[in-house]
Amino acid sequence: MAGGHRQDKVNNAVCLELAAIIREVKDPRVARAFVSIVGANVAPDMSDAKIFYSVLGSDEGVHKGLVSATGFIRSELAKRLNLRITPRLTFVRDNNAERAMSI
Repeated sequence: MAGGHRQDKVNNAVCLELAAIIREVKDPRVARAFVSIVGANVAPDMSDAKIFYSVLGSDEGVHKGLVSATGFIRSELAKRLNLRITPRLTFVRDNNAERAMSI
C-alpha cells in the first residue's frame, strides 16, 4: 500500500505548488479572478494530472486562461517539484465550493 501513500504525497505537492503558481499567471482572465486549487489527481505513471479548481464569483474566461497558461504552469511545476516527468495538466472546474457557499 506504499504506492497509495506516495501518490497522495505527489497529489498534495502538486496542489500546493499550483496554488502558488496560479498567483503568478499573468493572463488577466486568471489574474483578476479568485482561483483556488481544490485538488489534483496525478496518474500513477505521472503522464497526466487532473487539476480541480474553483472560482469565487464570475469565471469569465478563467478556464481558457488556465489552458493558455498551461505551458508556463507546467514549466514552473517542473522547476519547483523536480519531477522526472511533468504531467500534462487538465483543468476541471469544481463547483462544490460554490454549492457550499449557496447553502
